[in-house]
Amino acid sequence: MSEVNLLEKVKNEANKWLNYNIDEESKKQIRYLLENDETELIDSFYKNLEFGTGGLRGIMGVGSNRMNIYTVGMATQGLCNYLLKEFKSYKEIKIAIAHDSRNNSRLFAEKTAEICSANDIKVFLFEDLRPTPELSFAIRHLGCQSGVVITASHNPKEYNGYKTYWEDGGQIIAPHDKNIINEVLKIKSVDEVKFNANKELISIIGKEIDEVYIDKLLSLSLSKEAIKQNSDLKIVYTPIHGTGVKLVPMILKKMGFTNVYNVPEQDISDGNFPTVYSPNPEEAAALSMAMEKAKTIDAEIVMGTDPDADRVGIIVRNKQGELVLLNGNQAASILIYYLLLKWSENKKLTGKEYIVKTIVTTELITDIAESFNVEHFHVLTGFKYIADIIKQNEGKKVFIGGGEESYGYLVGEYVRDKDAVMSCAMFAEIAAWARSNDKTMFDILLEIYLKFGMYKEKLVSLVKKGKSGSDEIKQIMNDFRDNPPDKINNSKVLIIHDYLTGKTKNLETRKETNITLPKSDVLQFILKDGSKISLRPSGTEPKIKIYVSAKEKINNIEQYIETDDILNSKISKILDELGIE
Repeated sequence: MSEVNLLEKVKNEANKWLNYNIDEESKKQIRYLLENDETELIDSFYKNLEFGTGGLRGIMGVGSNRMNIYTVGMATQGLCNYLLKEFKSYKEIKIAIAHDSRNNSRLFAEKTAEICSANDIKVFLFEDLRPTPELSFAIRHLGCQSGVVITASHNPKEYNGYKTYWEDGGQIIAPHDKNIINEVLKIKSVDEVKFNANKELISIIGKEIDEVYIDKLLSLSLSKEAIKQNSDLKIVYTPIHGTGVKLVPMILKKMGFTNVYNVPEQDISDGNFPTVYSPNPEEAAALSMAMEKAKTIDAEIVMGTDPDADRVGIIVRNKQGELVLLNGNQAASILIYYLLLKWSENKKLTGKEYIVKTIVTTELITDIAESFNVEHFHVLTGFKYIADIIKQNEGKKVFIGGGEESYGYLVGEYVRDKDAVMSCAMFAEIAAWARSNDKTMFDILLEIYLKFGMYKEKLVSLVKKGKSGSDEIKQIMNDFRDNPPDKINNSKVLIIHDYLTGKTKNLETRKETNITLPKSDVLQFILKDGSKISLRPSGTEPKIKIYVSAKEKINNIEQYIETDDILNSKISKILDELGIE
């Protein structure tokens, strides 16, 4: 489409919005864009903000390609239409709604509640900001058929989002994801949205859900005596201006920890995230203020949660006493090892237990599970797939825990999404248990490496914007799919998993087997030396992600730094050979 035709199309769409029954301030902004800012006008109206398999996510502002009460409203109307069809035999359909600390989150949550009530759906709306995992818990606790949380996770401050959940407390998956998308696409006009709320159908919830949620999480503790012995463990926690501000300190206090320090500047719930460049606990910079506090008070562990408190970054002291940020694979490995060890020691393993990880998460977790003879599942990237495994096995097997490399973890079956409130409690417990054994959490990690081999992982994201970028990403995947390498870094490729074709090829036996997971554009190469390379286009951003995992045997703790250097070199050589810049 030519620039002239695109601009004409955009102006027509903007004028359509001026004729909708929208507020005067929005109309004023649209008129301003029409008269003064063609670039922003095009960005705001050149397409409809896409309702994907998880919901909406986008920059806030006026227009069809922005997060605002009208695009949120159209999404909600589509969701309501699907719920009314899917649960038409129910006497009452119920939905729970929560939101984070982002700008406009409360407004979007209230509008979602009003539209649901206007469609004769019973609404449970949290009184104030709450963690995403508590929304997941509330859905099942209150017997709801669906749930919505307004959040854009760790995206920049300009963004907001809308995540949809099903009656099991997990994010929507097939067939409901596609069916809801179809209903949303049928909404062609803002004027089709029922905005007139039925206030009698909206119940405000809060403290009573907090208490039940926290009590359930406390029941998952495995080392109460260790916590009692080490109640003075020095912990620094920051919510990074987000929703963990109340419940994380609450659960740590209820567990018995008495030396929990906060970062006052970051306890302020502020959607502008004024003290950080990005509220992402995967990045050490987001936790720098907490680290400074830890140095001042000589804390043993630092924990920081993202704005909706479903992911957590963990900082511990290494052998030199330095504060280091564990990556998601390391933290997940420590968590799973601790859970399985304690379950084994407590003689709770019966053969019906299992753990779950995503396909791009470290294989160290597989080694750990196999050493305890515990069943392990591998799922596609996304915690909704872990939730689906729990749903499939409910009442037949027992989910102990699971995680993914992107700093999301879950213990037990009360919640069906990654839970940073629970994770903070469990990592604090692990630190206390380690101290009871005259060790640190870093010591536990080194012991795991000694027992199973040392794993190192690296994620490289290549940003490829626009249509040309999209075409380039497709070409990269096609090239690796059509012409797979025989060797990478002088190690033979033994196995190729192609999740798009649903086939696994063993290059030694020449046998081909079916992959039972849903189709997804992911390629994996398993090498003879234990290395694993995964290539996956992002589903939400214009980038392709390359995950590299390497493994080396380590004979003693003194070899840690040397082995770490060897692994870094191996990963660099793999990336160089793949042509990844």
